[in-house]
Amino acid sequence: MTASVRQAAWDLTLARVIDAPRSVVFDAWTRSERAIHWWRPRDFMTTHLEMNVTPGGVWRACIRSPQGRDYWQHGVFHEVSAPGRLVFTFIWDAEPEYETLVTVRLTERGQQTEMAFRQTPFVSFESRQSHGEGWNECFDRLEGLVDGSIALAS
Repeated sequence: MTASVRQAAWDLTLARVIDAPRSVVFDAWTRSERAIHWWRPRDFMTTHLEMNVTPGGVWRACIRSPQGRDYWQHGVFHEVSAPGRLVFTFIWDAEPEYETLVTVRLTERGQQTEMAFRQTPFVSFESRQSHGEGWNECFDRLEGLVDGSIALAS
């Protein structure tokens, strides 16, 4: 396997068309009081989320598993271009040596938003797959939040 093939396998790219205006989706990404309702995989709970959504600003979150285990994560915002682009680092507190870079691009498509998500690099294919599953579950919740099908208290 060549390095370029391996690297591509360890990058995560996801795309969604969300049934909400771009400004609403950007708001859901950048306001902690909104993001706390979707920034977690299915069956997890977000117990803590703080965000300073400015270039150089930090974010910190804790998600709790159904078994009661806490998973802390944090990062730094590198780029905040409202309402179309966010770039930030993602680091699990338990594995601080592994840092990934997340890029979110939001493109207006009428009253819908095309969301392109990329996270890179991963240390293994398995880690990439795990993050893909987790983010897809998060994005299911994000869609429910912005279209009103999930309540803010859920």
